[in-house]
Amino acid sequence: MHPDFYKVFGINIDLAVEAHDLIRGQTGQEIPGAVVDREKYQYSSVTTVRIVEEQAEKMMGKPRGNYITIDAPALRENDYNAGKEVAEILAKKLASLFNLPENAEILLVGLGNWNATPDALGPKVIDQVMVTRHLYKYAPEEVKGGMRSVSAIAPGVLGITGIETAEIIKGVVEKIKPQLIIVIDALAAGSAERIGTTIQIADTGISPGSGIGNRRAGINIQSMGVPVIAIGIPTVVNAAVIAQATIDKLIEQLQYNPALIQVFQNLRPDFSHQVISSVLQPFAGNLMVTPKEIDEMILNTSKVVAEGVSMAVHPSLISSEYGMH
Repeated sequence: MHPDFYKVFGINIDLAVEAHDLIRGQTGQEIPGAVVDREKYQYSSVTTVRIVEEQAEKMMGKPRGNYITIDAPALRENDYNAGKEVAEILAKKLASLFNLPENAEILLVGLGNWNATPDALGPKVIDQVMVTRHLYKYAPEEVKGGMRSVSAIAPGVLGITGIETAEIIKGVVEKIKPQLIIVIDALAAGSAERIGTTIQIADTGISPGSGIGNRRAGINIQSMGVPVIAIGIPTVVNAAVIAQATIDKLIEQLQYNPALIQVFQNLRPDFSHQVISSVLQPFAGNLMVTPKEIDEMILNTSKVVAEGVSMAVHPSLISSEYGMH
């Protein structure tokens, strides 16, 4: 899909790996100032995109930093072994992005609307992570070595609270003074196949325009005064993306018909944009699509993320102790 398509429909590309592949596919060359590493595991693959120069920042529309993407199609089938592997990879990769002492204070934040299932990933993860700050305060004898002081909040959304989410988080940060913030959020995918199968970890926090809401103030080191790591899973895709992919696939299949080759060669690039815009006009281009089994998908993926995060922030915690049920 051409980058102009996303500009025409005002679609943000939340996943750095999609932004990278899109630009690279357009130019046919590596992006200057972006370094890519790939790893393969039994049930998943990991792609790390490091944006190290300003030119790559501008081309990809992402701030400088590390973006780690875990792809595991088996997550969609709720494969137990795949879930365990992904949780362990998530824990390892997340822990590699921070270097904190055992007595460090960490704040976990689940962004999103718990009343809207596709946007409920953050709150669902917060329901299942291992929090310990209260134990340090009221029952320190119960805390074993290798477990940090961890607190967690799910601040809701502006429409429910009447308060900008970033303001709530900032207030908590000023009170408890954490050394690190980890935010979990639902993302919008650039392709339907990534819904519920991809996890992105970024040490750049969340910039304005990210996530499903697309009107969120930045939650990053600049606004919070504390390093922020963001974890996200795509749960929706813009309807325009599906429509364009369908048109592209149709053209790909029909162009092999000799009688139609000339017709397709003469189609203007903006033809499909006009057709899609007219169909989606009642929704002002903001129609988002999510699978009908999104409830189960959110439940399953939130368990994987919760386990991975818990193991990363508590070095002594192992997978068998946490358990996914």
